[in-house]
Amino acid sequence: MNTKTVKFHDKEFKIFISANEIDSAISKVARTINKDYEGKNPLFIIVLNGAFMFASDMLKKITIDCEITFVKLSSYVGTKTTHSVRELIGLDESLAGRNVIIVEDIIDTGITMANTIPKLQHLDAKDVKIATLLFKPKAFQKDFSIDYIGMEIGNDFIVGYGLDYDGLGRNLADIYKIID
Repeated sequence: MNTKTVKFHDKEFKIFISANEIDSAISKVARTINKDYEGKNPLFIIVLNGAFMFASDMLKKITIDCEITFVKLSSYVGTKTTHSVRELIGLDESLAGRNVIIVEDIIDTGITMANTIPKLQHLDAKDVKIATLLFKPKAFQKDFSIDYIGMEIGNDFIVGYGLDYDGLGRNLADIYKIID
């Protein structure tokens, strides 16, 4: 599906970032990680649900030895952040002495990662880095560094490519932004 607009529930969205642009951003992130982690066997922690498409496409481009695991965190209801993070599915792997790369679909306020990074550091990870497809600098409220950014975007509400609006839209190959 590559239509110019889509409607989910009560909101309409227009095409914003094409699948080709997404792929280029992912390639850039993967190349940098491959270079930075040569010989280090990092553990990628994929944040579900939203990051599954980004993670899948990025990890196909990762050429170094690595391990992959998943956590499920949530801080959104509808189009607004709840400002609290609920950990829904936890982490089973030992992080002691590991290079960890958290894979996120989008970082906007930073609340989810600000809550998650200390938990991972407390589990004795050697280092914790963040890879995100999308970053909203105007929405960002925290002071941690984001190590790998596919692309920066404005503070629009978006769906597609793993991102949803109340459960719908994750399956779209392109990213759409809300029409006000």
